[in-house]
Amino acid sequence: MSHADNDAGDHGATRRDFLYFATAGAGTIAAGAAGWTLVNQMNPSADVQALASIQVDVSGVQTGTQLTVKWLGKPVFIRRRTEDEITQGREVELNQLIDQSAENENKPGEPALDQNRTLDEAGEWLVMLGVCTHLGCVPIGDGAGDFGGWFCPCHGSHYDTAGRIRRGPAPQNLHIPVAAFVNDTTIQLG
Repeated sequence: MSHADNDAGDHGATRRDFLYFATAGAGTIAAGAAGWTLVNQMNPSADVQALASIQVDVSGVQTGTQLTVKWLGKPVFIRRRTEDEITQGREVELNQLIDQSAENENKPGEPALDQNRTLDEAGEWLVMLGVCTHLGCVPIGDGAGDFGGWFCPCHGSHYDTAGRIRRGPAPQNLHIPVAAFVNDTTIQLG
């Protein structure tokens, strides 16, 4: 074999190696792009991200009334409690409760005492997801049920004036989302 034949053979192997690596590289980039598209489509849509945090004007909520807003596709009860409702909620002892956890994202791990479920120290404002913890029904309020709070007519769960389960099949208290006052008349959810 001549020197010229040997150069042509090396050149062919180099070209073959280049084509192999170029094809593998293009395949890797294509697989990465497809994988990114699949992962990215699992992220929340823009409209959901925009609603992840909302502000609610509560200036029109009178004592003893409730405002219901929709947040992340769920109803949220914002109740301005009366002195009687606050007193009733604070008189309940922990051992009387089915669920002894506050179920409050603002105070994780706290016991279900009334003051651990309200938005303010005075206990006037109660903000809860309006979703029964049994099967996801929406309880009715305004003093409904045997404990003066909320009642789920679908399966008979009774909640007290602090939204704690007192009787029925629901295993947990109504959940409290992340919420805070941003000023005297506005509550931010999320």
